[in-house]
Amino acid sequence: MNIKPLGDRVLVEPIKEAEMKKGGIIIPDSAKERPQEGKVIALGTGKLDDNGKVIPFNVKKGDTVLMPKYGGTEVKMGGKEYQIMREEDILAVIG
Repeated sequence: MNIKPLGDRVLVEPIKEAEMKKGGIIIPDSAKERPQEGKVIALGTGKLDDNGKVIPFNVKKGDTVLMPKYGGTEVKMGGKEYQIMREEDILAVIG
């Protein structure tokens, strides 16, 4: 992995839904919603407070998180899709 987020940014790999739903109906990619769950792949260097001290992250590498449908910036590397977003944009840690 050659992506290292900066500041309070987090690199997340979206977890895609299964291709087939109940009843055997296959949903094409164009009709699917963006995934809201993802796995944290990398953390940035951290946000600084007013005194220049680094504020620790609330998430860690490997966490499964709930993210907004349209938040972050999409990045493609090595055939995989990722999202880079600020930690404050992450809605929750799952599990």
